[in-house]
Amino acid sequence: MRHFLTLKDFSKDEILEILSLAVKIKRKAKKGKFNPYLKDKVLGMIFEKSSTRTRVSFEVGIHQLGGKGLFLSTDDIQLGRGEPLKDTARVLSRMVDMVMIRTFGQDRLEEFAKYSSVPLISGLSDTYHPMQLLADYMTICEYGKDKNLVAAYVGDGNNIANSWLMLASKIGFELRISTPKGYEADQDVLKNAYEFAKKSGSKISICENPKDAVKNAGVVTTDTWVSMGQEDEKEKRIKYFEGFMIDKKMMALAKKDAIFLHCLPAYRGYEVSDEVFEAHANEIFDEAENRLHVQKAVMVWLDRQRKN
Repeated sequence: MRHFLTLKDFSKDEILEILSLAVKIKRKAKKGKFNPYLKDKVLGMIFEKSSTRTRVSFEVGIHQLGGKGLFLSTDDIQLGRGEPLKDTARVLSRMVDMVMIRTFGQDRLEEFAKYSSVPLISGLSDTYHPMQLLADYMTICEYGKDKNLVAAYVGDGNNIANSWLMLASKIGFELRISTPKGYEADQDVLKNAYEFAKKSGSKISICENPKDAVKNAGVVTTDTWVSMGQEDEKEKRIKYFEGFMIDKKMMALAKKDAIFLHCLPAYRGYEVSDEVFEAHANEIFDEAENRLHVQKAVMVWLDRQRKN
């Protein structure tokens, strides 16, 4: 049985297979057609971190697939009162068909998966956000930027940066990452990415100067400098991240037809200027919508793998 915890666990062919399914599902949805691939199936959704896009996209997604989603806040279930994660996994496995968790440590996802007898999906952890990168790549393909792709990620070396490393090294495109000193991407993730890149042909560069990363890139992307749980570091981070904002001057270094992506929520005046954000709003909100379609594809794909 397969789980979906990180792109590290998937081959290029599997990632592209899921994305192909997402394209098919989206095309039909735009015509008002929703195939009940998961008719009467139940998705348990555990949120240890709150969210807008993750909750709405999964809840709407499972509904459009013919199933039902159960929102399970840790304030509402025994997990929030100290029940062992492995016990929660074994209980839910007997009552639902699939589980999604949005949490802090990647180790929590791995422990749950170990004891779960139904597919587990990562809605985000502090280490990875694989669903977001599927949505990003789907958007890149829709805008015709996947050919000879050069992507630049500028900002915090967080779960989004780590997931870009996994996607690039699996698919085989060029990725340049620029972060302030002390805020680099996870070194173990980077090591794994370099290993995967040997097979895929991906070129991965770590740039001290964000301008070097953005120069002639076809896709420019960033994320908030202050992620959930880091609010007490806000002032310190703003100081260290000076010069890493994607503004008009920075974006002008990319290709003339480059697109800009942001996983949201965006904080104008910090990681991105309002001018750049609004100029690329269509791309950003297409990207946000694609979370819905790729997540439906992942749920259908996992259900098929379980049957096989």
